[in-house]
Amino acid sequence: MTSQEQFPFNQSIVWRPDEEYLGRSRLKRFMDRHGLSTFQELMDRSTTDLEWFWEATFEDLGIEFYEPYSQVVDLSRGIQWPTWGVDAQLNIVHNCLDKWIGTPAETRVAVRWEGEEGASRLLTYRDLYQQVNQVAAALRASGLGKGDAIGLYMPMVPEIVIAFLAIVKIGGVILPLFSGYGPGAVAARLADANAKALFTADGQFRRGRPILMKPVADEALAGVPSVEKVIVYRRIGEDVPMVAGRDVWWDEFVAGQPDEAPTERTGAEDLVMIIYTSGTTGRPKGAVHTHCGFPIKSAQDMAHGFDIQEFDTLWWMTDMGWMMGPWEVFGVLILGASMLLYDGAPNYPGVDRVWDIVERHGVTALGLAPTFARAILPYGDEPVRRHDLGSLRILGSTGEAWNPGPWRWLFETVGRSRVPIINYSGGTEISGGIVVGNVLTPLKPCAFSGPPPGMAADVVDEAGNSLRGAVGELVIRQPWIGMTRGFWQDPERYLDAYWSRIPEVWVHGDFAAIDEDGLWYILGRSDDTIKVAGKRVG
Repeated sequence: MTSQEQFPFNQSIVWRPDEEYLGRSRLKRFMDRHGLSTFQELMDRSTTDLEWFWEATFEDLGIEFYEPYSQVVDLSRGIQWPTWGVDAQLNIVHNCLDKWIGTPAETRVAVRWEGEEGASRLLTYRDLYQQVNQVAAALRASGLGKGDAIGLYMPMVPEIVIAFLAIVKIGGVILPLFSGYGPGAVAARLADANAKALFTADGQFRRGRPILMKPVADEALAGVPSVEKVIVYRRIGEDVPMVAGRDVWWDEFVAGQPDEAPTERTGAEDLVMIIYTSGTTGRPKGAVHTHCGFPIKSAQDMAHGFDIQEFDTLWWMTDMGWMMGPWEVFGVLILGASMLLYDGAPNYPGVDRVWDIVERHGVTALGLAPTFARAILPYGDEPVRRHDLGSLRILGSTGEAWNPGPWRWLFETVGRSRVPIINYSGGTEISGGIVVGNVLTPLKPCAFSGPPPGMAADVVDEAGNSLRGAVGELVIRQPWIGMTRGFWQDPERYLDAYWSRIPEVWVHGDFAAIDEDGLWYILGRSDDTIKVAGKRVG
């Protein structure tokens, strides 16, 4: 790894915040409120005084508890097994929906949706609240309730958000499943979590063709007897087989249900979601997340890293089976902002589909993977230039490491050299980012500003000593609110995966580096390596 393209250090700063970004920054307001004059002061305090920081974050995000916590965090079981919001009662759906009803926010758009075929819909916070209540009531009428795991195997339509939140509303456990999975992957995850029900669809559109999903679900469910109810959303209008007594169409499922329903009172650390990592080896790992975990970290990163506010519309190009799907739903709704969902291929029917959607829907924050930029770059600037992208104020990226060429194209052509690219890297087990950008500090191509507040990240050698200006392991030295509460039914695998290499330190499995200006870089996985002459080679 020697070329500038492969090893993007020693590049110049290309973006600094102007008065407009500084003046409306949520992160700057947070710092001012707590008398912190520099970002480094915030980082120092947020990673050494955990009680102060996460309590301040609850306040900043407007998190409401049914019953207060007696302690922000309890580390009596060790750094690997913290308990957050001790003794508190919290159902996060209250903070996503319930608390907005009866306020001016209830008329704000919560979900914007567009399908590949051109259909579109808008749901206000009140619309979403009422439809979630109807599905929650229908789930309860089917005998489902607190602690029941329910799968989501659907395209990115508004109903996937409605089902997602209805599961939370009844105190159930969300199992997000990638919409492109085959029967084996769906079956393995549903069976592992002992799922009781599944939301699916007849199919989805991709590049103008209908792709059936229900037959895949049926094949998967042949080996998962625990699933007793299947709710099918009619997306493409295809005739699909329905199993009598088990399967029901979405419309029939919710027919006659009330648009008011009680929210189940749950403990802050009650299970809210099991989300499976892909797993390069062995069976998939089910990351365990709670009401006072993943959603809080999602919203905090979204607020302090991406500067998402009530007036923003965020579109992250994702599937609900990837952690960025739940991240988008929880984070946007806790902050009272708007999300955009697109169900279709991003370059169909034209290569400019993404830019067309941004323009027509007034997207202010667009998140994508570097792969998309690399794939679209060869078509040149003209498909971008034909659209007015003036609504954009944030570009986000995650999923893999950048190289400078595509990064600069995105920054200069799409962002017109005025919009920061907030780079983001972490994982399903993190509930968001270990490192991220922000709107307060300068940016270089491919770089991260560093860890978000509350993340005590470092780059170290094999013995755990801090490194600067050299490639090392990305680690975390303190617990954070979004860390997985272990792997589902496999605590030893969790400890072995993250805590076995350096005592009391989370080793994430990424190569990273910090340059002379303090900017951070992720350089690929370190856990896919071999040892040659005593040195680990990726």
